[in-house]
Order: sequence, then structure tokens, then C-alpha cells
Amino acid sequence: MKFIAEINVMPLKALLDPQGKAVKLNMHNIGYKSVENVRIGKHITLELEAKNKNDANIKVEETCKKILSNPIIESYEFVIFNK
Repeated sequence: MKFIAEINVMPLKALLDPQGKAVKLNMHNIGYKSVENVRIGKHITLELEAKNKNDANIKVEETCKKILSNPIIESYEFVIFNK
């Protein structure tokens, strides 16, 4: 079966996000003063072949841990859909 995984990788909340801070500052500079917090991350979509949804979950979990995120500074979450 084919599945699609939608994955979000974000900096850990306890860590500073310099890119998000720069975007927030620029937003304030152009008049968007109501913006209080900006966090910048990655959105990844991948298509995979798996026996079933549970197998797809295992494969995506492994991929996130080993390749797509750095567990020291990032967290991730994902959703899997049938294609």
C-alpha cells in the first residue's frame, strides 16, 4: 500500500530560535506589532510503500529519528494518510 506522511520538524521550545527571532523583529519593523512569537521549522511530505498503516508509522518514525530531525535540538510530529 502507498502512504503519504506529512512531517513537521520544529526547534525544541526550550531552545532559542534565531531565525524565528529575526522574522519577529522584521514583522515588528513593518508594523505587525501584535506578533509575539515566531518559530521556524521544516515541513516534509514523503510518499512511502508499506504493508499497512502501522508499518508506515514505524518507517516514518525511524526516518524522523535517524535522518529528518536532530533530537538534541528538534522535535517532530507526523500524520500518515492512505494515498
